[in-house]
Amino acid sequence: MKNFRFFFQATSLLAIVLTVSPVEAKKPIVTPARHHMITVSSNPGGAQVYMNGQPILMNTPGIIDVTLQGSIIPNKKNMAAAFAEARRNSSITLTFVKEGYVHKMVTLEPSISYHNKNYIFDWPQVAHADLEPAAGSAYDNDKTIVAGEAASRVSRDNAGKTALERTILRWYFDSDPQGARIFWRVISSVPDEVKNTNETYLMTTPYEETRSFNIQGLTYENSRDVQIEVKVMKNGYEPQVKRFNVRQAIDQQEISSFFMLVKRDE
Repeated sequence: MKNFRFFFQATSLLAIVLTVSPVEAKKPIVTPARHHMITVSSNPGGAQVYMNGQPILMNTPGIIDVTLQGSIIPNKKNMAAAFAEARRNSSITLTFVKEGYVHKMVTLEPSISYHNKNYIFDWPQVAHADLEPAAGSAYDNDKTIVAGEAASRVSRDNAGKTALERTILRWYFDSDPQGARIFWRVISSVPDEVKNTNETYLMTTPYEETRSFNIQGLTYENSRDVQIEVKVMKNGYEPQVKRFNVRQAIDQQEISSFFMLVKRDE
């Protein structure tokens, strides 16, 4: 009876040991590394793109070349869960960064199929991010600024690329009597960014033209600190000067005025 009792206890202990012993984990199936091209864009454009903390694109839109590998642990009892886990583990995350906007993370998960005893991973070829203005940014405080253009600066190094340079304004000046000479110049309260200029001759009144702003250093943010001074002169009459705020002119898309000239006392 003692031997039987000992044999039963030993058998029970062995069963417990076998039950709690860890089962060797299945090894994942890893696909060969391959290059993958992704077209990257954002709204507004001009965002930097990072992957794994490293910059891979300095300005959107653009195309990036990344090296990708798929990894899956098959589970015959629940392949749907195995595919879902493989998509998460094989995904890549791109981080879009632009000044004045909240950072945006875009995760690209591959689609997975099984064909001829091989697992095939296929990642998206396009990544896009719609960026939201950061709280307290220029866009948050002023809804009239063109998206992505708050800090875009008019520069000879990037001529014609800013929204300011593409904004066409109507310039119209008249006087009584007509035939007065018109001069204009830039007056800036932020000379480190926008320089003051000397007077430039336009023509005589009446004057009408459509033209854009090509003021070096001008941005939407500093345009409130810049003025256009217009001077009208005619022999025998007192000169007259009027100033126009650049930001207001941009919003109105016009700089115009009428000058009632006063005769000079002889």
